[in-house]
This record gives sequence, structure tokens and C-alpha cells, in this order.
Amino acid sequence: MAAQRMSSTPLPGIGVRYDLTTKDERDVSVVALRDGSRTINVYSHEDPDNCEAALRLTGDEAGLIINALAPDHQNPSILHTTSLGLVAERIELESESAWNGRVLGEARIRTETGASVVAVLRRNEAIPSPTPDFRLATGDALIVIGTREGVDAAAAILGQD
Repeated sequence: MAAQRMSSTPLPGIGVRYDLTTKDERDVSVVALRDGSRTINVYSHEDPDNCEAALRLTGDEAGLIINALAPDHQNPSILHTTSLGLVAERIELESESAWNGRVLGEARIRTETGASVVAVLRRNEAIPSPTPDFRLATGDALIVIGTREGVDAAAAILGQD
């Protein structure tokens, strides 16, 4: 199977047409019109003249779909977000962190942020519910649960932005 590749074709005075053949051998084109609207078409791979589905989106609708496909809030450290607004995030302890060798309780994460460290991942081991006397080490990944603001504040305490 050939590598996936996106091609583009300028459509003078209209916009740009982008074409992609997916891994499943579906041919998809997106026509980005100058007014911000988009047309998405799916063609038969065996018969490229046979349009199997077409969808026209306004500029706002296209923006919503783009955000769903590549959300700006996506963070590889986020493990889970609940409908209650709670976030579970993995926070790595960097080698230059001031917390290396110190005990978890000194960070006062729960007291200062309301977020909780529910586990620490060290090498191939998970340490659930670490106690305040748990000694942190370079390379530890802390699993922190709380509100978005609380987890961000915990990350700041641990030396991350």
C-alpha cells in the first residue's frame, strides 16, 4: 500500500482543492472556498468520477470540525477529562526539578491546589496513592486529578508551566 499523501490543487478565483487517499483506499477531497466555506467529497477509489458523499459546510461549521479533528486543548499529558470538569493528567518530574529527592508532602499539592496525586509511575512500576513521605525521583510521572486550574497549579508547583 502506498504512503498516504495529501495533494493540493489551486482553483484560481475559487480556492484550493485538497485530495487524500486514506489508508482504507477512500478518496477524499476538501475544497476550501475563498468565502471560508468548505465542501467535502468522498469518491469511489475504483471509480474516481463516482462521488459517494458530499457535504457543504459554512466557515463556522468547518471551524468546528477542524477544532474537533485537531483540538487546541489536546495535550498528550491529559489522560482523561470527565463531564464533571475534572482532569487526570500525567506530570513528568524533570531531571532539573527542585523536587528530586524530596518527599511528596513538602510540595503541599493538595493543600495548595485542591488537586490530588493519585499515583506515581516510576520506570515500569505504578505506585498508587503515594503517601506524603514518598520520596520523588528524576523521571517520576505523577498522575494528578483535579480541576483544570488545580492540575495546572500542581504542574506549576512541580516546575512545569
